[in-house]
Amino acid sequence: MSIERAREAEVATEAWFVALDVDGTIMHEDGTIDEAVAEAVAGAVERGHLVTLATGRSWSTTRPVIEALGLAPEYVVCANGAITMRRDDTASDGYVREHVETFDPTAVLERIRTFLPSGKFMVELADGYRLYTEGMTEWNLENAREVVFDELLDQRATRVVVTSLEHGLDEFFDIVDQMGLHHVSYAIGWTAWLDIAPDGVNKATALERVRGWLGVDADRVFAAGDGRNDLEMFAWAGSAGRAVAMGQAPEEVRAAAGEVTGPVAEAGLATALDSLP
Repeated sequence: MSIERAREAEVATEAWFVALDVDGTIMHEDGTIDEAVAEAVAGAVERGHLVTLATGRSWSTTRPVIEALGLAPEYVVCANGAITMRRDDTASDGYVREHVETFDPTAVLERIRTFLPSGKFMVELADGYRLYTEGMTEWNLENAREVVFDELLDQRATRVVVTSLEHGLDEFFDIVDQMGLHHVSYAIGWTAWLDIAPDGVNKATALERVRGWLGVDADRVFAAGDGRNDLEMFAWAGSAGRAVAMGQAPEEVRAAAGEVTGPVAEAGLATALDSLP
């Protein structure tokens, strides 16, 4: 092996695969990113680490975050693991869908509606187009169309979002427990909204697939997040690598991580990233 090849192999061995949640981890609720966090992300990339995003967001709302951070990762995990994008410079937006998981949301939508008759619903299709019911006003609704509830049925979806603005979080938890949802993966957000993915699909399943594609050892993975949809990702990363929860995360989320950094309000992610070699 040449000296150059040996050095390349050494860099690849030392690089960490870094998976970052977006909302509440990188980004504040108002959509801003602290300069210290942006600098820490750039610094990790400069040191040779493979930094990407693993988010519940759709690709259309994830891409602006990548651009804001100046990132160009080989792969990006969206829709809580249902969609993995691959960089392709020939594509119009620089990425193509490398792996997509879908399911028929009919049964779960009908069951949820019996418990939340006034709930608001959104279904994201495999190509990123979204169908939503009246009142889904708090979401980015570009590349989307308002429909009546029945038009959400019999689709191939990557993701279903359900909101119920009249319920507090604790009450919403109780209602979701009563639903007895099966054959889907789901997470509950900070407020009363439910994010549903295909059965067995989450950030961890997608990230493990990407780790294999990149050829990074399991003890060189680092994941940071703040939500209940990060629990599986923490178990995946923490089994051999590092799992870091944001300081403002719910207790169960902090307990699931091996480490806790400062809250997003204090740019806690920057501290965690700067600890990487």
